Amino acid sequence: MEGVLLQATIYLTAMVVTVPLSVRLGLGSVLGYLIAGIAIGPVLGLVGAETQDLQHYAEFGVVLMLFLIGLELDPRTLWDMRRKLLGVGGAQIVVSTAAIAAATQALGLPWQTALAVGITLALSSTAIVLTTLTEKGLMRTEGGRSSFSVLLTQDIAVIPALALLPLLAAGAAMTITGDGSISRGAEDDAHHTMSLVEGLPAWGVTAVTLGAVIAVILAGRYLSPVLFRYIHASRLREMYTAVALVIVVGIAFLMILVGLSPALGAFVAGVVLANSEFRHELEADIEPFKGLLLGLFFITVGAGINFGTLFANPVTIVALTLGMMLLKGLILFAIALVFRLRGRDKWLFTLSLAQAGEFGFVLVAFGLQQAVFPVRVGEILLLVIALSMLLTPLAFIASDWIGRSLGQDGGRTEEASDEIAEEGSIIIAGIGRFGQVVNRMVQASGFSTVVLDNDLGTIQLMRRFGFKGYFGDPTRPELLKAAGLETAKVLVVAVDDTKAAVDLVRYARRLRPDISITARAHDRLHVYELYDAGADHIVREMFDSSLRAARYVLEDMGLTDYEAHEMETAFYRHDRQNLRDLAQLWKPGVPVSENEAYVERARILNNNLETALMTQLDAIAEEPEEQGWRPRGDASALRGMQRTTASRRPDPERDPGPAAGPDAGRD
Repeated sequence: MEGVLLQATIYLTAMVVTVPLSVRLGLGSVLGYLIAGIAIGPVLGLVGAETQDLQHYAEFGVVLMLFLIGLELDPRTLWDMRRKLLGVGGAQIVVSTAAIAAATQALGLPWQTALAVGITLALSSTAIVLTTLTEKGLMRTEGGRSSFSVLLTQDIAVIPALALLPLLAAGAAMTITGDGSISRGAEDDAHHTMSLVEGLPAWGVTAVTLGAVIAVILAGRYLSPVLFRYIHASRLREMYTAVALVIVVGIAFLMILVGLSPALGAFVAGVVLANSEFRHELEADIEPFKGLLLGLFFITVGAGINFGTLFANPVTIVALTLGMMLLKGLILFAIALVFRLRGRDKWLFTLSLAQAGEFGFVLVAFGLQQAVFPVRVGEILLLVIALSMLLTPLAFIASDWIGRSLGQDGGRTEEASDEIAEEGSIIIAGIGRFGQVVNRMVQASGFSTVVLDNDLGTIQLMRRFGFKGYFGDPTRPELLKAAGLETAKVLVVAVDDTKAAVDLVRYARRLRPDISITARAHDRLHVYELYDAGADHIVREMFDSSLRAARYVLEDMGLTDYEAHEMETAFYRHDRQNLRDLAQLWKPGVPVSENEAYVERARILNNNLETALMTQLDAIAEEPEEQGWRPRGDASALRGMQRTTASRRPDPERDPGPAAGPDAGRD
């Protein structure tokens, strides 16, 4: 028992120390887990042979991950994305697999092993690439969307890959000698397990296998709702977790019995349940187990890496890594040209996907179990995958440098925008949740608008519901001019990117000093930036809804509709004035917590605001009762409660209040 607790402490401590540090350095969580495993294994020697046994349990995290991927893939969404999935994604997987397999076979491996190597190295790192694209704000570019399509196709391709690898195990096993040369050898047979298909003829194996898959689909479609409603009736939270694990574990066991990958069954079940009303409940219950087990799996992979192989053949390993990345990069570049990616999009697509990915570790581990890879080949593959992932941040740096060299700013790229056939007096830049409401109300009032947004899916959805919009980056000057910026009366800036919103306001104000600009602000600090850029009307995205919620609270505490409305109006009026005052003291690039004049003024304004609201409440209480919109509440009692609460306020010296903190005014 003591040994188990010691090992658990070592693994968890390594995880807690290295993974957050790796994420902060921009290396991603997967590399953090690998580094943790390397640290406690080959470097410090804190773990040993038990790592292999632990890996068998940790591999269940891969099954859970594929189940969650299936839950996210609504069949209708997959169908809508079919062109990019089959076109861009399919081309990348097929061509990369074939090219890497051919190169590997040229080194002397049999075609079965070479094909398995090609499948393994054709995949890229979903965890690293998606995290980096999101952090850099590149997901909405054409290059980012194309990269996402390829990664999604690769995630789906893992399923047939896991099913195919055992079929390649018939190839002659190979070993690699200490000097890097390849020679033939033999591997131990795979361990025998329980089976429902052992001894059956080929048609019987096929029938049983198809029957198991169909059973999973039918059970997910018709039995899971009944099961969840039964569990819901018990009103025991832990039962949801239990039934979620039963579904995944049971399906994994069934797949093993019929000779299929447990990940395949979990993925199919996830897709079947993607439209279930219990989907989010399943995700919430499975996610913690998936994250912990998957992290443990990557740690065991890192701990099991044989650095003796790297130190014995450093030139060979590095050459294989760079050669693989160069070959994939050339293929990705060619695909980018075929599918007409341009400018920085082309380079982003090429460089971001050139590495091998975390699913490669899964396939290597599975291939070693199934005797597809000899041990030495598996060790080299693990090193190549890990080194290529370590080089990925450098690839993104190269992409940024190329983008700057091409004269393109940040994530904005030359997109295949729609041709705008009209000019309008009202231009709405950005049609998310905020812009949609503005657009609907303005159009319902009889005014025409020109809507611009760089999310093609959103524009297409608008068109399905009868609203006209144009696809394209609303921050591009030529697109704004085509929409009529030089003659428009009003510009509504509702883009999500805060920096892009400020740049757009500044550009529009410089081009058209007379145009009225209404802009959405993310928070109070964004208000100051937009105000400085020249916006006329600035709306904090959560401010008005927060005021309405506060008004409901006041009504529930005993104020009448009229009293609550007056308090809401008073707060709104004073807050706007406070914003104007503080905007004069705000300094770009200086955190407000370090701006002494701002902090001092914010404290004074906070106190003045509370005094003004109490005065307003006293004035309301003295007004004639007929002004109330319903029977008057006990305003005097509420004032007493308010003053009692005020007396318990934190000391402003210790808690300067929301307007003075580093997240000032985050509504």
